[in-house]
Amino acid sequence: MKLYRIGELSRLSEVSPRTIDYYTKLGLIQPESRSDTNYRLYSDETLSRLKRIENMKREKYSLEEIKASLQRLTKVSQDEIVTDKLTSLQLLLNQLEKEAKEVGPLLEKMKPTQMKNLHKFLTPPAAACIEALLLLLGKGPLS
Repeated sequence: MKLYRIGELSRLSEVSPRTIDYYTKLGLIQPESRSDTNYRLYSDETLSRLKRIENMKREKYSLEEIKASLQRLTKVSQDEIVTDKLTSLQLLLNQLEKEAKEVGPLLEKMKPTQMKNLHKFLTPPAAACIEALLLLLGKGPLS
């Protein structure tokens, strides 16, 4: 298993050493072990976790929300690949929910021709979600 000192981890993750220290203090990441000279050593798992944290920050999650999310996902699986996929799905679901909440009230007032034009501006997952919502509301599909 490859272990990284903070400088190496910082370079690979494109996260500053100061931020890595901060995340360690918050409990978002943990060193795998310590070197003989007492340097903190981090694993590839931490590198993946840092990338996940930065991705969630770009999606406007607070550090508290990120920590809670990571703790929930860790309870589900210790496997990094599974955790990474679950994080991606969670981000996608949250984006879909956000788009659906923004568009939902407008859908009630739209004419059929306006609904067809709306389809052009949505991401495919959002369009599929909105179509499902329309069907549940008793309206037809977008296209």
